[in-house]
Amino acid sequence: MDFLPLHFNLRGAPVLLVGGGEIARRKAVLISEAGAVLVCVAPKLEFDLTALSADHAWREKTFEAADVMGMRLVVAATDDAVVNEAVSRAAQAQNLPVNVVDQPNLSTVIFPAIVNRSPVLLSVGTGGSSPVLTRYLREQLEALVPQSLVRVAAYLKSRRPRLKAVIPDIRTRRITTEAFFAGPGFSHAEAGEDDLADGYLFEPTQGVGEVFLVGAGPGDPDLLTLKALQLLQRADVILYDNLVSAKVLDRARRDATFEYVGKQSGLNSTPQNSINARLVTLARQGLRVVRLKGGDPFIFGRGGEELAELIEAGIAFQVVPGITAASGCAAYAGIPLTHRDYAQSVRFVTGHPKNASVDLPWHEMVSPGQTLVFYMGLGGLSEICTQLIRHGKAVETPVAVISKGTTPESVSVMGDLETTPGLVARAQLPSPTLIIVGEVLRAPSVRPLLVKAID
Repeated sequence: MDFLPLHFNLRGAPVLLVGGGEIARRKAVLISEAGAVLVCVAPKLEFDLTALSADHAWREKTFEAADVMGMRLVVAATDDAVVNEAVSRAAQAQNLPVNVVDQPNLSTVIFPAIVNRSPVLLSVGTGGSSPVLTRYLREQLEALVPQSLVRVAAYLKSRRPRLKAVIPDIRTRRITTEAFFAGPGFSHAEAGEDDLADGYLFEPTQGVGEVFLVGAGPGDPDLLTLKALQLLQRADVILYDNLVSAKVLDRARRDATFEYVGKQSGLNSTPQNSINARLVTLARQGLRVVRLKGGDPFIFGRGGEELAELIEAGIAFQVVPGITAASGCAAYAGIPLTHRDYAQSVRFVTGHPKNASVDLPWHEMVSPGQTLVFYMGLGGLSEICTQLIRHGKAVETPVAVISKGTTPESVSVMGDLETTPGLVARAQLPSPTLIIVGEVLRAPSVRPLLVKAID
């Protein structure tokens, strides 16, 4: 280990900053946020130091060794190698920690990359070997650490004295806190619901877990929301359907239990009432359960039915929306669902209704100026096109069928209401598919971005 990582308390402490340019400004902001009192030494200052704090001071001069006296930390942020080396020597002669920006060989301390969820603070460094790699690692942590941890940390800090009084044994207290993290109390603390969180911290109920209905998006794992990714990393059990790609599942916690509960036309499928019951059973075992659904849980995802079951059973839950297929697939294909020149509204329609037939209010769907998006409509494509023509939609109305949208396997076919069913049959497009009908398909951005167009 090249450097020992420490979190340095500088509140109210004097810190010397040598330099007055942009690099010095960035260090001044960071050190000021830590509550230090800055003394900046530079012949010229290119930023307003006192705007950071009225306690900060600028000495308009060149650096001298005596400037380090009485300081808690010394930072050199100049582009002059001679000055930087002089600052390092002077600080080390007084046994003061010194950082010379981008010169670890002259530094006794280095600045890590920081993920700030104060009072939670994460730091990552590469020993000065690669600042770019350090920033990359910080970006990965930023995606995994929710902003809501600020509230959790504040809650636990406020409850710590009471918890120590109620549970004096340190081992029992640790086990209790770990159980709190694994249950609904943690989510209540994240949401700022401190009174509800208290019930799980001070009067824990054994065997009660939590369920998260999470939208996985349309296929591309990079379209997962940060919240979805964070919950996948925390889940004990993940129930997923056939619309969730393997690459999305790869983002989940490695030791989680995965249960497939998919439904596919013409194949053995998991009944919805079995899925509902399974969610309740797992939660009652004290597990954190993620119900991972393609797209968004509440857009043709039957999340409402699962939610009703959880409410009836008294199970705590959260809903995490996802990017629905209509938005994701259309965007990746360059299709604007609304466009001021072509459509002023968009309508999402299921092509596989509850009664298993495409029985829809067709007279409402032939109005001009709207885009129609049919989910799960591949098997009923011919009837959809026939009904739209029969109810007055122009035969030449453009139609796009997108298979496995947003993924590398995406294939798209484009025609009109008369030709598209035949084109799709010849292309043998696999499910899942999305059908888009409307004049927006004439927008200039569309044809070049469709993966495959069959004339």
